[in-house]
Amino acid sequence: MPGSAMSIGPSLLAIFEQLGIYEDFLAISKPVDEMCYYYKENMKVCREIDQRPNTTLSGYGYRIVSRPMLHELIQRLVPEHNILYGRRVLNISEDYDKVTVHISKHESYEGDIIVGADGAYSAVRQRMYQQLRAKGELPKTDFEELPFSYTCLVGQTTVLNPEEFPVITEPACRFNIILGTHKPFTWVTFNTAQRTLCWMVIHHLDRKANKEAVEQRFRSSENTEWGTYSAQTMCNETRHFPAQLNDGMQRTLGDLYDKTPMELVCKMMLEEKVFDTWYSGRTVLLGDACHKIHPGSGQGVVTAIHDAIALANLIYALPSTSSEEVGAIFEQYRTERHFYVTNAFKFAQLFKKVIAVGVVGAIAFQLGTRMPKWLWKMVLANNFKARPQVGFLPAIENKGSVPAIESPSFLKAKAVFEMGREQRQQDHQQQQQQQQQQQQQQHHGAVSV
Repeated sequence: MPGSAMSIGPSLLAIFEQLGIYEDFLAISKPVDEMCYYYKENMKVCREIDQRPNTTLSGYGYRIVSRPMLHELIQRLVPEHNILYGRRVLNISEDYDKVTVHISKHESYEGDIIVGADGAYSAVRQRMYQQLRAKGELPKTDFEELPFSYTCLVGQTTVLNPEEFPVITEPACRFNIILGTHKPFTWVTFNTAQRTLCWMVIHHLDRKANKEAVEQRFRSSENTEWGTYSAQTMCNETRHFPAQLNDGMQRTLGDLYDKTPMELVCKMMLEEKVFDTWYSGRTVLLGDACHKIHPGSGQGVVTAIHDAIALANLIYALPSTSSEEVGAIFEQYRTERHFYVTNAFKFAQLFKKVIAVGVVGAIAFQLGTRMPKWLWKMVLANNFKARPQVGFLPAIENKGSVPAIESPSFLKAKAVFEMGREQRQQDHQQQQQQQQQQQQQQHHGAVSV
């Protein structure tokens, strides 16, 4: 999604500190304003969310960052020679003690495991599931279609003129959500650190619209994204929707569309599903490849990175690369993460109901709006307990009033790391002692001469 941005908050910022990219992240992102507002289509505020408890509870606030810039920041951590471009995976073969990836240009690579982190329509998952299904080992729910009831249009403008769009100069991000009146749409606008405006339009599909979208998906080779024509059509259908930029002017989404290059516009489906089977043999899945969560809840990127943290911890603590040991850590990984992913999925379902149209949406919205502050803080505190770190790097101290939970994978990696650190300290002490002895011997030799 080249034109999109995302919200990153307490659940991920501790790991950013561990990786040494926290300060760089602050430089390319913008803090979310203390208040987040829901508007009716007539621009009257119908709900406000206080963001201040986030920092008190966790030590971190939420920030808006451009997805491409975040991707570039994280990619800097990976040596360039470890990333291959312009290749296509042709086949993956698995033996008892290794896996081999055969790619285009007559190349192949051997390794101990395959991690399928290739999205909602993961080719790695499809291959793995085909093999399991042929053996009668795949649950029925896992080979059912990915369900979805929303399509989403996202985009990001070019750098804007502050005289025309003064909101871009504000120090904090204005995150405004507008609920459509008598129309199946919800739309969002927010400003970035790069003096651009991002926007997102969610289309709530009824049964007829869902059927048409499914048919269009098949015509699009089952890709999660549609082409330029489909995106332009949705832009035309929604350009008259009012936009709230907090400058007292009457604006529409069309004002933003006109400032947005089509290469920064993307239309996609919002699939939702948690798969049951996450691994087989030496192949394991991660992120959207094994669970697709409504992105409006902000849980999609969080759960994916948390998957990566848990899997990295367990790989670090792996005693050997035997098939038995690999299978054991994959099961531990799935057990640890499936619980949190399922909870995140349920939370996303609640969010989906809050922004939905119709009777269900109205009831969910009223319940959310009237939630007591003490109960809302309890919900936040429970969410912020999951702030995982990797156990094989120096830990970041807890911030905020809610302590982070130490996951089983973290404790495993930490134990191995501490053991290795003690051994390194002992080796260093022995090396110093040997150097001192050599210096003493050289000194005695010099005196005797």
